Amino acid sequence: MFMGEYRHNIDEKGRMIIPAKFRDSLGASFVVTRGLDRCLFVYPLQEWEKLEQSLKALPFTKKDARAFTRFFFSGATECEIDKQGRINIAVPLRDYAQLEKECVVIGVSNRVEVWAKENWEEYFAESEDSFSEIAENIIDFDL
Repeated sequence: MFMGEYRHNIDEKGRMIIPAKFRDSLGASFVVTRGLDRCLFVYPLQEWEKLEQSLKALPFTKKDARAFTRFFFSGATECEIDKQGRINIAVPLRDYAQLEKECVVIGVSNRVEVWAKENWEEYFAESEDSFSEIAENIIDFDL
């Protein structure tokens, strides 16, 4: 399980350090793809394969299903962590997520997300005010 928020920089070659707490869970090889809200999603191969099976089950006759799977799979790339604990993020993915220098890497249960610092701060500020309302609508915390 991935959790926490970490700040890292991306260099001019597109390399960024993956937080040490995430490296073992990601494994030797993992998938990076376009996510929602202008961030990148990073999946361990086992989670990627589960997601792939779910997306394959979508009806290809539905326009939205075709659009989403194209968007999601066309940006996907398999990555490995180098000896310095970095990954190299492909240019199209950096462009999509607007990654230039400062990045925020967050753990979100079964995946990692990579955000441009400004995008994350804007998203968080917008969502923070409605967090209680969102939680009330989707989760029953009475365990």
